[in-house]
Amino acid sequence: MAIVRVGVLGGTFDPPHLGHLRLAEAARDQLRLDRVIFMPAGDPYRKAARAVTPAAVRLALVRAAAADLPWAEVSDIEVERAGPTYTDETLSVLARDGGEWWFIIGADVLADLPHWRDPQRLVAVARLAVAVRPPAPRLVPREAARAVPGIEDRIDWLDMQPVDVSSTELRRRIAMGESTGSWLPPRVRALIEELGLYRA
Repeated sequence: MAIVRVGVLGGTFDPPHLGHLRLAEAARDQLRLDRVIFMPAGDPYRKAARAVTPAAVRLALVRAAAADLPWAEVSDIEVERAGPTYTDETLSVLARDGGEWWFIIGADVLADLPHWRDPQRLVAVARLAVAVRPPAPRLVPREAARAVPGIEDRIDWLDMQPVDVSSTELRRRIAMGESTGSWLPPRVRALIEELGLYRA
């Protein structure tokens, strides 16, 4: 019986956008994943400095974003857990039934990894699928290598064409009544309009 290959893409997703979908697709295609799990954070402790849209609403937005992707799933595991959520704990729960697991991140997150709780446990449970934008080099930041000895052997690099969009910029555009172009999946855009999210 074939071993199931699963990628997990976590984040605040406030809101989810084309860049998130492109990253998930790149991981699926290049790592031959059977499925990709979108996992919105419940209480994103790293975003404590700003107001974050309620978790239940962000979960609904992610479900709208993934609705047309037959290979995608949406997990509410962090939304349902009380208090701050930590990726090393969550991946340990998800991976306990076996299979091969990847945590999908961008190069910016790799650089930030030393500030996460127990990054060594995280990379012991799941490999890291790290997206880089050519021609950027495939380099492990010195701080990450120091914080997680041997991390180089737990990374699979993904080539990904740049998508110049961020959730911060999209929130600003919506608040100002500006166009969001094609950066928002249609179902996400419709739900944002229906709920009146991000308005000034």
